[in-house]
Amino acid sequence: MEPPRLAPTMSSPTSPCEEVIKNLSLEAIQLCDRDGNKSQDSGIAEMEELPVPHNIKISNITCDSFKISWDMDSKSKDRITHYFIDLNKKENKNSNKFKHKDVPTKLVAKAVPLPMTVRGHWFLSPRTEYTVAVQTASKQVDGDYVVSEWSEIIEFCTADYSKVHLTQLLEKAEVIAGRMLKLSVFYRNQHKEYFDYTREHHGNAMQPSVKDNSGSHGSPISGKLEGIFFSCNTEFNTGKPPQDSPYGRYRFEIAAEKLFNPNTNLYFGDFYCMYTAYHYVILVIAPVGSPGDEFCKQRLPQLNIKDNKFLTCDEEDGVLVYHHAQDVILEVIYTDPVDLSLGTVAEITGHQLMSLSTANAKKDPSCKTCNISVGR
Repeated sequence: MEPPRLAPTMSSPTSPCEEVIKNLSLEAIQLCDRDGNKSQDSGIAEMEELPVPHNIKISNITCDSFKISWDMDSKSKDRITHYFIDLNKKENKNSNKFKHKDVPTKLVAKAVPLPMTVRGHWFLSPRTEYTVAVQTASKQVDGDYVVSEWSEIIEFCTADYSKVHLTQLLEKAEVIAGRMLKLSVFYRNQHKEYFDYTREHHGNAMQPSVKDNSGSHGSPISGKLEGIFFSCNTEFNTGKPPQDSPYGRYRFEIAAEKLFNPNTNLYFGDFYCMYTAYHYVILVIAPVGSPGDEFCKQRLPQLNIKDNKFLTCDEEDGVLVYHHAQDVILEVIYTDPVDLSLGTVAEITGHQLMSLSTANAKKDPSCKTCNISVGR
């Protein structure tokens, strides 16, 4: 039997969430805060002795749900009809403030066997710290509530997107990827100082670094996966890399087969935009059996290197041939060090377009093209 799902107390009968709410009793009530302060219109009766939840346990945490359970004294336990849950983002110090219009932090559900699942993308976001406190309540015949004191406040953090969620993002990205164009090199733009430092301090080898927090808030690679960013998009009219770059006037170019070949695996990492008309897709290339490969296998959808909508490597007449999607900007992360001697470094002739930088870029949460129906 599916566990009951909680819903905001202020939901209306026409709420778009109504169809997914089961076994719930929604009450249009104004709850007291964690200190027991009540408004004049709260509809909550004078405090009577109901068991106070303690030893709160949070488990089965996903990007948009969690299970909650607690212990209670047996006294008056049979009088409990409802649970009140005060759920807040950790940075929100005022437990009575609404996150946004018509979505209160207070949740109410009928008393059901514990643990109880709290689920709802309309108020839970991935990789976000929350605080939660619980109150037991007894609904009276006149509609008023008798309530317990609030429990202790517990902190927890929601999880990253799962493979299921990333597969949903992948499917949305495939829709707009466009036709495939040929490519021959991967390239990485940086300032001259970056390449000088690599030669002097890292034995000529570019080193992987931890990915920043750009892209989807729930992406499991942000702040965790180590790699080196490369680009592979080409200009439609020349078939070559563009001469402009937001990341520096010096470019390292390397033959595609040196990084991407049958001895590497390819993974889908993210799909996002930054309040612009164009969209970005993050792909990860990892040598088979490498630490980066093991990291990605656990977290990311794997792509067939010969047959996918974004970046392919196939053999024609004994030669590896490469294609990339035309209508998305590909950001490729290679998970191992790359020696500069495998390619060339030269100054580009174009402009440094800082407006195209994706460093720590925030995803547009309102875009219907690149968002899925879980917490942003």
